[in-house]
Amino acid sequence: MSRATLSEFADKVTEIMPVIAREFMKEGTGELRKARVTLPQFVVLNILETHRRPSRMTDLAHFMNVTTAAMTGIIERLVRDGYAARSSDPKDRRTINVNITPKGARVVKKVTDKRKKMIARIFGMITKAERDTYLKILTHLREHLTAQER
Repeated sequence: MSRATLSEFADKVTEIMPVIAREFMKEGTGELRKARVTLPQFVVLNILETHRRPSRMTDLAHFMNVTTAAMTGIIERLVRDGYAARSSDPKDRRTINVNITPKGARVVKKVTDKRKKMIARIFGMITKAERDTYLKILTHLREHLTAQER
């Protein structure tokens, strides 16, 4: 299949990805279940931890491709459970900022550590050269996707 058409390639990737995604979900969801955090809530916590600064509610909604109302519900639950804190912007009271709490950061660290172990386990099944090639492709795709965002 070395000369597969783009459509055939898409079919194969569509066939393979659920197997890999299932492995990711098995490893990471245990920690999320323990913390009683949903996947969308975890994505928000991960964004907040990565940025290491307060994020605007509207920016989070835009990033997640959900309405501000939907993001409000996600944030409400994170704040209620102590994983995030909400505050008004002193310059514009209409702007709501969200920040991760130490409790939220601990959940992100636990899930991230589990994910790293799982990635090492799965990618330990292939050679270093194959891993290098895969990483090069992923890096190249990220560059294309981030260039499109600008």
